[in-house]
Amino acid sequence: MKFRRTLLGLAAVAATLSFFSTGAMAQAAYKPEYKMSLVLGPPTPWGQAGKIWADLVKERTQGRINIKLYPGVSLIQGDQTREFSALRQGVIDMAVGSTINWSPQVKQLNLFSMPFLMPDYAAIDALTQGEVGKEMFKTLDKAGVVPLAWGENGYREITNSKKPIKSPEDLKGMKIRVVGSPIYSDMFTALGANPTQMSWADAQPALASGAVDGQENPLFLFTVLKMQNVGQKFVTTWGYVADPLVFVVNKEIWASWTPADQAIVRQAAVDAGKQEIELARKGLVEADKPVLKDIAGMGVTVTQLTPAEREAFVKATRPVYDKWKTTVGADLVATAEKAIAARKK
Repeated sequence: MKFRRTLLGLAAVAATLSFFSTGAMAQAAYKPEYKMSLVLGPPTPWGQAGKIWADLVKERTQGRINIKLYPGVSLIQGDQTREFSALRQGVIDMAVGSTINWSPQVKQLNLFSMPFLMPDYAAIDALTQGEVGKEMFKTLDKAGVVPLAWGENGYREITNSKKPIKSPEDLKGMKIRVVGSPIYSDMFTALGANPTQMSWADAQPALASGAVDGQENPLFLFTVLKMQNVGQKFVTTWGYVADPLVFVVNKEIWASWTPADQAIVRQAAVDAGKQEIELARKGLVEADKPVLKDIAGMGVTVTQLTPAEREAFVKATRPVYDKWKTTVGADLVATAEKAIAARKK
């Protein structure tokens, strides 16, 4: 009996040592610092998304997981369209990334860039917070990353240095900088413009020199970068696409963390996403849209399309919508259309 108790005692000690050893090994596998990629840094809502997430993770893990922000996609020499591949390869540990920038590698993400699919913020929420959002996360997981939460870059409005844009005819012959995703070239070609793909780092000097006439981006970027100083004197709000952001982690990095820390990182991403979406919509959800007043106060002509004017753009880009429905997946598009039709306004 005494011998048996001794054996049981030794087994208990061994189990305890094994537990502490496993915990220590897991802790030892943690990096001193994790690299988070962002296209934009603070003070933009996108940059704030990364900062809030990193701060919450550090606080809630009591410093076990430290994250350093790398804005300007500096880990991949500023090439936004390479970010997703770099995430899968482990060059980047974590990211708050754009569905647009990742769409060349994950074709389903082009859903959010289909022209005039999402007419209002309730439509965006109906997709990201519903069945479509869950399907997208499954797709991203299969593509090689761990998706955790949604954020938002906002509706992309068009600016230029030439004249107010009220109809597709006004865009004819205009040189417009677009992101490196083929659907954008298709859309602006359909509208009669000359789309030019370039990174945002290259776009700013191109706008300043007049090499390109205009660009499309969320309005917070206009105010933060004072784009009237690079010749952008005309803004048209047309809400043709919105750009959800996704909080993700590299799969190997994710697997190196304890389940408890994984849960902390996931919840921190969800909390950061909610805060960031509020920041992205600030000044644009109110009836008087103070952001537009701020831009007009910079000496910029702001054009808000009437429903009939907007419909002319919808009609002109419909062939692009129909073409890309096949690429994105007809079933996914149908699910999205149903979710938007059933949304609570």
